[in-house]
Amino acid sequence: MTDFAERAERHRGELRVHCYRMLGSFDEAEDLVQEVFLRAWRGRDGFEGRSSLRAWLYRIATNACLDVLDGRSRRTLPDQADSPAGPWLQPFPDHLWEPVAPSADDPEAAVVAKETLELAFLAAIQHLPPRQRAATILCDVLGWPVRQTAEALDGSVASVNSALQRARATLRTHLPPGRSDWAPSAPPTDEERRILRRYMSAVERGDLTEVAALLARDVRATMPPYPEWFADRDGVLAALSASWDAGSPDYIGTLRMLPASANGQLAAATYRCPPGGHAYEPFGIGVLRIRDGRITEIVAFHEPALFPSFNLPPTLDR
Repeated sequence: MTDFAERAERHRGELRVHCYRMLGSFDEAEDLVQEVFLRAWRGRDGFEGRSSLRAWLYRIATNACLDVLDGRSRRTLPDQADSPAGPWLQPFPDHLWEPVAPSADDPEAAVVAKETLELAFLAAIQHLPPRQRAATILCDVLGWPVRQTAEALDGSVASVNSALQRARATLRTHLPPGRSDWAPSAPPTDEERRILRRYMSAVERGDLTEVAALLARDVRATMPPYPEWFADRDGVLAALSASWDAGSPDYIGTLRMLPASANGQLAAATYRCPPGGHAYEPFGIGVLRIRDGRITEIVAFHEPALFPSFNLPPTLDR
């Protein structure tokens, strides 16, 4: 029994990633992984070794996610929302996204290193019906054979092939600008990290001119859970100007920022000291997309409760 639990526990991280990709919610993925291990423990006597333990756990996790998704609205970002009330995607801390090293008894683990958690892909895949989503993740992200995927979904090879064909067509319509295919994103470059540092410094100083120099003209900016979003540089700068103006009713106080990393992308954690405050408190986690030397997208998640999951300090001193 102890051996089974230890072997299963090795897959916790990748199962969390799998549930997150299916659900679009970090909080729900954390909770559901516990449910997956509970189901696995209860059904351990039925595991006969006809597949690897990893594949069996993925099957349990996939079907647990499908149970959760049954009849539920999809998660997305405000600029793609069906409703101004959400529900919204959440970011995923990169330090919890550790590729599992393959071993002699589990060579399948090597494929995890090819996964992508890019926000654009997460938002796009939420447009798929749950079973299409599951088939796409198992086949196109994890590299499972169609027959194995059909067994996991209790379906036929023909039904999975049909689901994949429809899903791939849908996903192609949601490619980010300048992209011709979905693929794991490259690690951030030194130049992109310099742009992030310049952006954080400009925000802390309230320097609109410097921020303007860093933003693409057609930059898109959202701040879940707020439904408002901006589709160009002028709109973003107008919103920042109001929130940084001490004489404006929208003034949010002074800001401090720390570098972070989410969904394989550069990010910045923002702390806010409100007027009259004595410390900087968690405010939001902004995930950036940078292309051709400019910031083309900012998704600023107003999720203070997620700061501990990113190993970020609870407050910053003034």
